[in-house]
Amino acid sequence: MVALARKTLIHEWRRYLPASLAVAFSGVLLLVQLALVFGIFDGAAVYINASRGQIWAGYPGTQSIDSGRSIPRDAEMHLLMDPQVAQAEPFQWVNGDWRGHRALGSVSVFVSGVDTAPDALAFARVIPPALRALLNEPDAIIVDRADLPKLGIRVGQSGILNGFRVRLVGTTNGLRALGGVNIIASLATARRLNVGGDPRPAYYLARLRDPQQAAAVAARLDPHERGRRYSVWTASTLAARTVHYWLFETGAGLGVVFMSLVVFLVGTVITSQTLMGAVAGSISEYATLNALGASHRALSRVVMEQAGWVGVIGLAFGGVLSALVLVLAHGQNVPVAITPLGILACAVLVMGITLLSGLLAVRTLRNADPAKLLR
Repeated sequence: MVALARKTLIHEWRRYLPASLAVAFSGVLLLVQLALVFGIFDGAAVYINASRGQIWAGYPGTQSIDSGRSIPRDAEMHLLMDPQVAQAEPFQWVNGDWRGHRALGSVSVFVSGVDTAPDALAFARVIPPALRALLNEPDAIIVDRADLPKLGIRVGQSGILNGFRVRLVGTTNGLRALGGVNIIASLATARRLNVGGDPRPAYYLARLRDPQQAAAVAARLDPHERGRRYSVWTASTLAARTVHYWLFETGAGLGVVFMSLVVFLVGTVITSQTLMGAVAGSISEYATLNALGASHRALSRVVMEQAGWVGVIGLAFGGVLSALVLVLAHGQNVPVAITPLGILACAVLVMGITLLSGLLAVRTLRNADPAKLLR
């Protein structure tokens, strides 16, 4: 009976093609939506993921890196006193208001003040030393290339930021932020732009001699007394806190989660209907098998194996289509990111949709009554 399932699929492939396509496009919807979620909300933690520091010190209770507050300068000395810490540097955070081209109005921006040394840690993964050195020029800034139209500026031109004139000296990729535009400046420029604000840095980040010791070092350096003035996290912990905050504590994140549930439900309904239609189209053949002695349980196994093969074929087609969509999105600077665990989760969900649809289609076998062959 099991071989019958595969032979039926091959012989009646036109009947099962719509079900395979429904599974494939359900997979594409789930995978692309998950990649967009990861890509968009990872943008909230780009300050951490694009830097090389393994340890971050910031204001106690900080839920997202963009909501940090100034911390005392002696935090840097505290970090450097640990024998595992090889390097520490400040990270300045300034909220800004950009005035570029008059037709574009004002734009909310986030100014990151970073060290300009060639071996600096902040944004080391996206800003090469030669480009970073340009920030030594007073009032020089760097932005993501994709944000140029939003700011209405080109390299070499000037704009007004927090009432001060700044000059764009270069661009890079991988700096796009969630909810605003990231602007990178030197620590001196960032302090100058922080009009009326606290001149102390919002964070200190540190590089360890052995990155594998990050969790132990963070636990050792994190002050435990009441009334502590700063906390210490590993980079992965602070990034996870930031993504979690944007994903579950904001309306945008919950909206995306809700849309994922809708995609799952729609995929289940469409796939189950197409599978039930395919089984219903073969109901006379199932009735004949029943008349020849095949039990209802055996026929159910045939339908479930057919559902499994429909899921495998749909996954293969959906995987290729998803890869093409993600490559196209990446080429157009659309923020997408996916992990092997995310791909595996989507595959399990799609197979779950298919098998659930198969179970629903099994109910159609109730109509496989041999007596109907005589009518």
